[in-house]
Amino acid sequence: MYTATLRKLTLRCDRMGSGEPLVLIHGLGERKEAWVCQYALANSYDLIIPDLPGHGQSTPAEEVSIEAFARDTLELLDVLGVESAHICGLSMGGVVAQEMYRMAPDRCRSLILVNTFFCVPQLMRAPLYQLWTWRANFLPPEWRMSLAAATCLVDWKRETLERFQHAMELNASTYRQTLEACLQVDNTELLPQIKVPTLILASDYDLLTPLWGQVMMHYLIPSSQMVILHCAGHMAKLEQPDEFNGKILEFLDGLKFEQSSSSQDVKKRCE
Repeated sequence: MYTATLRKLTLRCDRMGSGEPLVLIHGLGERKEAWVCQYALANSYDLIIPDLPGHGQSTPAEEVSIEAFARDTLELLDVLGVESAHICGLSMGGVVAQEMYRMAPDRCRSLILVNTFFCVPQLMRAPLYQLWTWRANFLPPEWRMSLAAATCLVDWKRETLERFQHAMELNASTYRQTLEACLQVDNTELLPQIKVPTLILASDYDLLTPLWGQVMMHYLIPSSQMVILHCAGHMAKLEQPDEFNGKILEFLDGLKFEQSSSSQDVKKRCE
């Protein structure tokens, strides 16, 4: 595990594997161990998996916002000596990935936006905030975990539930502030400006980030690809890890092939 000191906070991250850098950014209420089923990707890529500020083992930040999370992740890459990387984010992590592109498009080799969103309609913001903060403040921890599992999962096998429980870690104060930041997101104007290869990975039974919203993302991002995982919910990375990982590898390996073919074409023209 790596430790990086950024300004007034400390970020913890796991790093494993070799190859092109691939950053995996967790969602709201998760920690870096939520990507445990994706460790197999380290056979092909240099995985960088941070705990965002106020999550997992990273210290809380004075400023809690999507912009701050994106800036902190970019600074983490500076500390690790990584100039650019493929950026993959789930749910809130996907919003952080979008913000990283806004701040530093040249540092994003590609985007993988998983079970995520780009905008929360104005009329839904206050009701969603009240509902989710009530749940965080007043429900017993075991009830919160059961309700979260019922919302996020389709597969209720014991192994999947254990993975889910291991992935979640709720800091009530950070949770409320981060939730409020998520509900203010509106990247409608950003998406058409995205020029890097982008994969949108969605699930047909995702209750938190419905499929229609991700279809809109696919429509708004030029030349994006979209894959829908069937019989999976918001946490498809835990429910169907083999298919999930396979789709990411297929996308990234396809980019390698395109780059290789392009380089050979340039070499032939030069000859």
